[in-house]
Amino acid sequence: MAEVPAVEVVSTASVHLLSAAAVHLGLAEDLPEHRDLDEARTLIDALAGLLTAAAPHLGHHHAAPLRDGLKSLQLAFREASAIPDATGEGPGEKFTGPVYG
Repeated sequence: MAEVPAVEVVSTASVHLLSAAAVHLGLAEDLPEHRDLDEARTLIDALAGLLTAAAPHLGHHHAAPLRDGLKSLQLAFREASAIPDATGEGPGEKFTGPVYG
């Protein structure tokens, strides 16, 4: 682990959070019927917190695609919700600010 750059550790953890949230939103090809919005909310919150804290250290090249993925998940969550959260109160929005489609 000592030889693995921090940017790789953060990026890998972010991809795991992105993937897990997508599964819980029912976006996974192999589990399209699976949906657990409570689990998805937790994962999106964790991803948003991690990216907000780490982005200044990641640089635009690494942070931008992760932020794009996060925004896509936030929008998918809003679409999947029977009663969407108010703007600014969705998963991760306390870290990222309001997300608009």
